[in-house]
Amino acid sequence: MDYDVVVAGGGPVGLMLACELRLGGVRVAVLERLTDVNPTIKGGAITTPSAEALYRRGMLPALAEVQRQAMDRFQAFMRERKGGVGGIAAGQGLGIVGHFAGIMLRADLVDRTEPGLGDAGPAAEIAFVAQQDIERLLGGRADALGVDVRRGVELTGFDADDGAVTVRTSDGAIRAGWLVGCDGGRSTVRKLAGFDFPGTDPEITCHQAVVEMTGAEDLTVGWAATDTGVYAHGPMPGRIVTVEFDGPPADRDAPVTAEDLQARLRRVSGVDVTITGVRTATRFTDHARQVTEYRKGRVLLAGDAAHVHSAFGSQGLSLGIGDAMNLGWKLAAAIAGRAPETLLDTYTSERHPVGAWVLDWTRSQVAAMRPDPQSRALREIVSDLAETVTGTTYLAARLNGAGVRYELPGEHPLTGRSTPDLELTDGGRLADHLHGGRALLLDLTDDPEFRALAAGYADRVDILTVGCPSRPELAAVLVRPDGFTAWAADAGAHALTPTAGLAEALEEWFGVPEGAVTPG
Repeated sequence: MDYDVVVAGGGPVGLMLACELRLGGVRVAVLERLTDVNPTIKGGAITTPSAEALYRRGMLPALAEVQRQAMDRFQAFMRERKGGVGGIAAGQGLGIVGHFAGIMLRADLVDRTEPGLGDAGPAAEIAFVAQQDIERLLGGRADALGVDVRRGVELTGFDADDGAVTVRTSDGAIRAGWLVGCDGGRSTVRKLAGFDFPGTDPEITCHQAVVEMTGAEDLTVGWAATDTGVYAHGPMPGRIVTVEFDGPPADRDAPVTAEDLQARLRRVSGVDVTITGVRTATRFTDHARQVTEYRKGRVLLAGDAAHVHSAFGSQGLSLGIGDAMNLGWKLAAAIAGRAPETLLDTYTSERHPVGAWVLDWTRSQVAAMRPDPQSRALREIVSDLAETVTGTTYLAARLNGAGVRYELPGEHPLTGRSTPDLELTDGGRLADHLHGGRALLLDLTDDPEFRALAAGYADRVDILTVGCPSRPELAAVLVRPDGFTAWAADAGAHALTPTAGLAEALEEWFGVPEGAVTPG
């Protein structure tokens, strides 16, 4: 066997997955047909769960520096426009936490006590990071971890059997135990494997570009709805977006020209701008599709290979990062024999509902962008709601992925949710103890019973006895490698059996303990 896993696609999702697999001791190769990071403009922001995932792997300082540079470019753009920040882009520090269909959501109207909005620690300050920057950072991390990233190599086919997958590439064949398709919305892996891919057809044509132009002083900064569509200008010099409701493009792969961009921007904005140069441009639609299952035998999918939707809300990249975090530790555990292969069934059961939810939220934004009278009436109502604390908090939390909760056994309110970034008495935070990608049992009351139950999992679960003054009600928390709570218990007189359910949770997620006798 050449590798345990071959990952098709070396974008952010493929690289994130490969890094997670390496943390689990897996031999992994990444195949990427491009020789360098694609410079085409893509997502310019990430949600808090993605920032949180990268933070948990020790990447917060690098993210903060990239965001600082992006903010410098934004401030330069605003000085050029001689205007105020007003409400232009997602990200802390801009007075804005995102947008719904181009309706800006003000940071001062967000109730931070909403679960998922106020407990992510420093990761909550990270948002304004572009997809290319994420890919570069993860590429460096993959190199440091020893991932074999093969750029300029394309998957051309594969044959899978019960024991392995033979992957055919432009550089020869590779034999691996598993194949994961992270190769985008037009995934070759998905098509060849025969995954069902139902969904809704597109009705819009969108363009996003960074251009050189004259006459832009009359364009509205930020998002604007007009009688002919929706457009955006900023938050960086020359960045434009146009949304038109005249159906999908006749040829989605046709080159995006300055003349076409100029005509569309004039038509939607009503401003006679002149585009003199195109630095980067892309065309996209709102088709929304999702595979019915994320695994077929030894072939799995993650990211856009598993689900596609419009780019509104910058949710696609973050959805894929969540897939990679969920799948990586499970696949590594199954390969190493630390957990049964049935653990992989929870990848679909946990992530498919999240993907379906994101698809519906992108569809709803398209509905609120349409220029017909009924849709514009709906847009006015949503705009009114976005001027209230309740409305903004609801929209911000859902767009930010704060409502994700997996249906796991247990009644504790933390179970199934991303674990809060607890401040601990050792001077650190929870994320400081998750850099290695291992599970963690937090013993917050120095109870030897917790440690005794987890003793047989020393090769899979770290144990930390520490205090958490800000959450005195907590007795212990079992954190999965992806940062989600597998089990939790409260302290105090009302918690008569604080260890109840811990042994079952340990076995469910991490297999039988060392030294256990299995029925034979």
